[in-house]
Amino acid sequence: QVQLVESGGGSVQAGDSLRLSCTASTRTLSTYFVGWFRQAPGKERQFVASINWTGKTTYYLASVKGRFTISRDNAENTVYLQMNSLKPEDTAVYYCAADRGGISPGGSNAELWGQGALVTVSS
Repeated sequence: QVQLVESGGGSVQAGDSLRLSCTASTRTLSTYFVGWFRQAPGKERQFVASINWTGKTTYYLASVKGRFTISRDNAENTVYLQMNSLKPEDTAVYYCAADRGGISPGGSNAELWGQGALVTVSS
């Protein structure tokens, strides 16, 4: 059962940009907090960014602040992660997660998860 669907991943050069999208096929995301996480090979899952259901409150991993922007379009039932000035260390599978009560730093409380989108940044 697909809950969340990510799209927009790909292979880019350092300094390039990508925009990831997260949408729900059978849910209305407007009542959910949504977060983006990433997992690089051999590493633990890492929080990247989160946004509340109004879009007015956001949080970022320190190393992506100023380069990544999380936003949402509730009319389109979609949450975005705009990634600029990408670095090789941003290479990972990116996942979106959603929960009505908020997103914990590890994401363990999230009700919904996507299947992941691979982002590869080469130097």
